[in-house]
Amino acid sequence: MKLTPLNDYRLISGAELTDRIEAAHPWPTTKLFNLPLIRATRRDVAKNILARIGAYRQTTINFVNAHCVNTQRNDLDYRDALKKSDLLLPDGIGMEIAAKMHGKVLGENLNGTDLFPEICREAEDQGTGIFFFGGQPGVADRAADWAATHFAELRIAGTQTGFYSVEDEDALIERINRSRAGILLVGLGVPLQEKWIARNRHRLNAPVVIGVGGLFDYYSGRIPRAPKLVRAFKSEWVWRLAMEPRRMAKRYLWGNASFLAHTASQALPRTSLGERVNAIAKRTFDIFVASLAILVLLPIFLAAILSIRLEDKGPIFFRQTRIGGKGSPFSMIKFRSMYIDAEARRAALLAQSDRTGTCFKMREDPRITQTGRFIRRFSIDELPQLFNVLGGSMSLVGPRPALPSEVCEYHGAQWERLGGKPGITCTWQVRGRAEIPFKRQAIMDRAYLKRTNLWVDLKLLLCTPGAVLGGRGAF
Repeated sequence: MKLTPLNDYRLISGAELTDRIEAAHPWPTTKLFNLPLIRATRRDVAKNILARIGAYRQTTINFVNAHCVNTQRNDLDYRDALKKSDLLLPDGIGMEIAAKMHGKVLGENLNGTDLFPEICREAEDQGTGIFFFGGQPGVADRAADWAATHFAELRIAGTQTGFYSVEDEDALIERINRSRAGILLVGLGVPLQEKWIARNRHRLNAPVVIGVGGLFDYYSGRIPRAPKLVRAFKSEWVWRLAMEPRRMAKRYLWGNASFLAHTASQALPRTSLGERVNAIAKRTFDIFVASLAILVLLPIFLAAILSIRLEDKGPIFFRQTRIGGKGSPFSMIKFRSMYIDAEARRAALLAQSDRTGTCFKMREDPRITQTGRFIRRFSIDELPQLFNVLGGSMSLVGPRPALPSEVCEYHGAQWERLGGKPGITCTWQVRGRAEIPFKRQAIMDRAYLKRTNLWVDLKLLLCTPGAVLGGRGAF
């Protein structure tokens, strides 16, 4: 059902207005960095935004990500602009990590790029116009073209580049108001857009004003968005860094490290030291090193993808349920090194295992492809697990994640190897890999978990390349 357009408010009954006000109810929030972050789904937020327009509730919306937190620490005007916002939406993996460090829960990642199509869909349905303001010359126009193409009945109220003369600001605001836009999207970048909105909000008639950062760049096609796989593993910022390394290096490399250190310093007083300090340091180390590794190893990723695809036209990646820390199952990702029917053929080969005990390993496994033999020899098949590390289901260093069928065969103290987060490498990976029998592996894993710290992790990581190139136990 289409709502009555904003300029026809006199035709709305009291009951309908009450319904709209109730639909625009305030959301539950999670407080981080002294900021109330909305806890909701993207679809519900989009509906709520349009309900606020129908209820004639003037609303200012801004996003908060790791870069925003870093910026507001030193920019008082920007901090004040955030606090004047009616809705603050959590954006990115950084906010999710911060919430976990503080023992709090967030809703969905409400980044503007994913939220934008939901807003367009609701605006189209309710006859609400959107004004696009920001970006380089032509960028707002192309972003508006994308919206009009994908939502044929959406009303584009107007567009305006972010490059304009200060003397023309009064005329710009008058033009925005004349457009009768229900939603004004301001894409001037952080912190300029939030300050612009705070300075001019009282002069803007648009019921909803949203600071959207670089959203127009993505929808105009100026900057390609990360592939779905990268987004699924919450690593879109790594892609952005790869696209614009010179401009984004300070923000994402130094900035992310600073954000995690600041987050840790805030979280620590609320918990006991000891294990909590080590856990935060380990997670910070994991994120920083895994991100750099993905960037450095990107050519190897691309070569492996091409080779796997060309050999048998099958899927690039292989997902498998593994058992993580505290016995929790998760989906581990690898480059596919076997033929598509490998799992179905496994049972027939169990008796030929070259390793006694729990874990099945076979030196001349007929299920392995030619490409698979090469990428296994140099552990390239394990590289996609860097995305598991970024997602938090794995660590760089820790006991290798076991199959559920293997865990069922554990006995005695072997269960203790599930006491920590699984990793890409650990003690027995650098001392012989598959040549070490499982009973000995379990002992080494338990010993690692009892003495784990950042220095131990660093030493094991430094030993890993030599072990990989040496090839001992690689089959």
